[in-house]
Amino acid sequence: MPEVTEPYVPGTPCWVDLVIPDQREALDFYRDLFGWQGEPGPPETGGYAVCTLNGRAVAGIMTSMAQEGGSKPPPAWTTYLAVTDTDAAVRKVRDHGGTPLMDPTDVLTLGRMAVVADSTGAVFGLWQAGEFMGAQVVNEPGSVVWNELNTADPEAAAAFYEETLGLTATTMKEAPGYFALKADDRTVGGMQSLEKSPPGSPSHWLTYFNVDDTDSTVDALTKAGGNVLKPPFDMVAGRMAVVQDPQGAVFALITPAPMESGG
Repeated sequence: MPEVTEPYVPGTPCWVDLVIPDQREALDFYRDLFGWQGEPGPPETGGYAVCTLNGRAVAGIMTSMAQEGGSKPPPAWTTYLAVTDTDAAVRKVRDHGGTPLMDPTDVLTLGRMAVVADSTGAVFGLWQAGEFMGAQVVNEPGSVVWNELNTADPEAAAAFYEETLGLTATTMKEAPGYFALKADDRTVGGMQSLEKSPPGSPSHWLTYFNVDDTDSTVDALTKAGGNVLKPPFDMVAGRMAVVQDPQGAVFALITPAPMESGG
């Protein structure tokens, strides 16, 4: 797949990062699993590590910080959606029933970010690119290939994302009950109800990583202390699994189905 060189269209997932108690352990785990390279960053970024795959930025990993009251957030991958104005996007989120969780913040000269929850409770980030536009590689083994909203109320979520970020939800004929999220009429992510999630799951965004072989990657993950939530299975887009890293962060693995010629 070509390197990402064009700015991300507003509303498109442009970056993912992991907030985790033990950054060093996570860096080692994902290095072994996906071939990433990454080291803790400078103090002015809170030690944030930008991981690379073959020299291109692929994802971030940072140490979780204690929140008000002393508790730390649970280990989690966060999907960031591209925006042209983080502050304006946060205002729209608030106006349409969402909840700002982290106020707009400049990250040096790299960009301006915020973290919010949508009207159904799913947490995601906003990224206004400065010098850093986001992931420089996607859709190839070891990188993000799909971002999916699993929500308690697809209808409410569809309205929220259209009103706040201009994303439109359309049903996918080949996958009943599944919706494509589109930015400028291009599919950039997916959405479904919580029906297939474990009972009691809150609304959430799920990050999918492309792998050459889902089964062998799951084997490697379990040997490294990870946990399997949904063993490998075949579905319309390929062979996938839902897993947790050794510290509990949930993500999906998929070996995409071969594209049909001309399709």
